[in-house]
Amino acid sequence: MIIDIHGHYTTAPKALEAWRNRQIAGIANPSEMPRVSDLKIDDDALRESIESNQLRLMRERGIDLTVFSPRASFMAHHIGDFQISSTWAAICNELCYRVSQLFPEQFVPAAMLPQSPGVDIATCIPELVKCVEQYGSVAVNLNPDPSGGHWTSPPLSDRYWYPIYEKMVEYDVPAMIHVSTSCNACFHTTGAHYLNADTTAFMQCLTSDLFRDFPTLRFVIPHGGGAVPYHWGRFRGLAQELKKPLLEEHLLRNVFFDTCVYHQPGIDLLTRVIPVDNILFASEMIGAVRGIDPRTGHYFDDTKRYIEAAHIDAQDRYKIYEGNARRVYPRLDAALNRREH
Repeated sequence: MIIDIHGHYTTAPKALEAWRNRQIAGIANPSEMPRVSDLKIDDDALRESIESNQLRLMRERGIDLTVFSPRASFMAHHIGDFQISSTWAAICNELCYRVSQLFPEQFVPAAMLPQSPGVDIATCIPELVKCVEQYGSVAVNLNPDPSGGHWTSPPLSDRYWYPIYEKMVEYDVPAMIHVSTSCNACFHTTGAHYLNADTTAFMQCLTSDLFRDFPTLRFVIPHGGGAVPYHWGRFRGLAQELKKPLLEEHLLRNVFFDTCVYHQPGIDLLTRVIPVDNILFASEMIGAVRGIDPRTGHYFDDTKRYIEAAHIDAQDRYKIYEGNARRVYPRLDAALNRREH
């Protein structure tokens, strides 16, 4: 089985974006604030949005299952207050759940959290609980910078985050560390902010002893870890100067990387530098990079081609495609075991 652990609902029906635009307008003009019941998306619209997009590509590329969460750039936690984020997160999470119900063999949900800058992270717990217990979500997306590129939140090692970590540990769900839209003109959302955040999150973990407090907490750092694999020697050296254990002991029992790296040399580097047990297959298809690479004639985000061409053996491919995902996402493994038996 080939499991893509990084999928977003980037192709949701246009009614969702229209409702969101009304919600944003309603912040300044409360009389224009839409009701949740104003959003009407029927199952046929959901099917069409998936069948002609993600599901079509999954079949073409030989991907069996996608961990599916709301569109990352749409999370936009910097907009409005907690109530705005809470309503928006609930709507987006329900849509991903509905997709998983319409296509139970191909999609399993993961949840966005209703984060809001300066607000106690514990306010996100009810949505996490609902998504895990009612929707069967197998992971959450955790935004280390809900300010949208201004980095006003404490580092991930700060006790500010501990309430959400405690609940993640209780439910045994990992977090994908994923920022949202940048509202800082210095940082392009997908070309800079995302990759900066991946690198920053890793360094915040490296300089701390977070996993002493939470030995079973698990983070997936997407987009191949940002700059991490390319500068692995720098991080090893910094850990040494800081008197930290070897990175294999200090971080790699808890931190994992996906394969959303859109060229062969990048995947080759990732699989040479990072232990294979810490690499999970992902493509983020129909995401940040949607075009065809003129050098190969294939889509940049067709990452399965890169794994097939990498100099790794069949057992390593199994780990990347399936084995590691089932280990890092225990609720996914349990769901698959129920299905298989």
